[in-house]
Amino acid sequence: MLMHLKIEDTRLSTLLNSVVVGGLIGLIVSIFRLAIEKLLIFFQQLYQNFSTDWQWIVLLNLILAVGVGWLVKTTPDISGSGIPQIEGQLSGEYEEQWWPVLWKKFVGGILAIGSGLMLGREGPSIQLGAAVGQGWSETLRYRGSQRRVLIAGGAAAGLSAAFNAPIASTLFVLEEIYHNFSTLVWISALTSAVVANFISLTFFGLTPVLAIVYPHALPLNLYWHLLVLGILLGLFGRLYQICTLKLKTWYGKIKFLPRWLDSLVPFILIIPVGWGWPSYLGGGNTLITTIAAQNPVFVTLLILLVIRFVFSMVSYGSGLPGGIFLPILTLGAVSGALYVSIMAHWGLIDARYLPNFVIYAMAGYFASIGKAPFTAILLITEMVGSLQHLMPLAVVALVAYIVLDLLGGEPIYESLLHQLVPDILAEPQGRQERVEVFVKEGSQFDGAAVRNAQWPAHSLLISIQRGPRAIVPSGDTVIKAGDTLVVTLQHGNRKYVEEYIKQRAE
Repeated sequence: MLMHLKIEDTRLSTLLNSVVVGGLIGLIVSIFRLAIEKLLIFFQQLYQNFSTDWQWIVLLNLILAVGVGWLVKTTPDISGSGIPQIEGQLSGEYEEQWWPVLWKKFVGGILAIGSGLMLGREGPSIQLGAAVGQGWSETLRYRGSQRRVLIAGGAAAGLSAAFNAPIASTLFVLEEIYHNFSTLVWISALTSAVVANFISLTFFGLTPVLAIVYPHALPLNLYWHLLVLGILLGLFGRLYQICTLKLKTWYGKIKFLPRWLDSLVPFILIIPVGWGWPSYLGGGNTLITTIAAQNPVFVTLLILLVIRFVFSMVSYGSGLPGGIFLPILTLGAVSGALYVSIMAHWGLIDARYLPNFVIYAMAGYFASIGKAPFTAILLITEMVGSLQHLMPLAVVALVAYIVLDLLGGEPIYESLLHQLVPDILAEPQGRQERVEVFVKEGSQFDGAAVRNAQWPAHSLLISIQRGPRAIVPSGDTVIKAGDTLVVTLQHGNRKYVEEYIKQRAE
């Protein structure tokens, strides 16, 4: 009875803390989004008067490059999207100071993304959310799993407020960042995401972020196009991964600039793009809806694809605070439109299905690069605001995922984390922590007695969560599929122990 009461109290405490965290993040990220939108409109209007204002544009870009570069120099944790940093933090490989990250990522993200660089707001929003979760947990003096749960919930809330997609945001954190489906984690993530989404909706209204109208459902006899599109997206996704992971090396060849001034490269190179195509600037959400509505010609789509791909790399590789999430979706949308343009020219499909393929390709491209097909399907469904395309989304996402897997691709954020933090086994030291691992059907642990299971050094199985019951294990206790194993370990050995147990539980 006392154990049951303790569990319920823990869940209630997690729920209440998640409401507070979600509300704070909803407000912060909504202001972040709004500031980016207003600044991007200002820059697009400035570029439209390029012939008269070009001196001011050049001067302003140089000032922004130095200013944002200085923010990154003084707090390197704000570099890039921030998602690899949060994944590393939740796995025990990485730590950051929440307050400098919070305000510098906020300011730096607005200036970098709002000035027209092809970066996404979602990664910074996730890091902002995680920073708020970390700050709240430190205010309450939480440590270990309680602290990680609030950081994970904050990350989900940040993505939810950025895209108004609370369900997909929750799944993204569970599937891609934390790799943990325990009860407390999903309660925190879902609660924070829903509250943050509510706050965001009061700012931006109920219209979905990517409100794409497609009046014609794809007939079953055209489903073979989904297979072809999925294969192409898998190949293109692998190319994107390879280029992204080489960016650090490529930028390292620029010897005449210190690393923190690499920001000058995208801020200078974006000027001719803004002069010629001001509507191409920014993360790309408005561009996606425009493509779906206007059905551009082949040449326009091809130019757009090349520009977006190259400048997504140039912008992200500089280390500026900004993500690749939305740029990936934009590239997927352009790829889908380009596919229909080519097939329609050959008489193999009607051009009226272009909006459909814009939607399908966004899911397929993200599913391949992120290797998170469930998140991709749910995310696009929530962002578009319709359930009518679930079947074709699933087909494209699954095919693209399989193709990239066959090519040896790994989840992009995990790969970026390995670049950030060398994969070195730490010696056990410091405070005690615990991990929770779910046992899957047919795994090595399924049906094994505790005494016969292989456990890593410096770890101790302290509890087995079986449905609503918490079992204190003995050597004769049999582990079953569906159990959640609660294991204590040393903080410095967290990554090794968790991966060791997961390999035998999956």
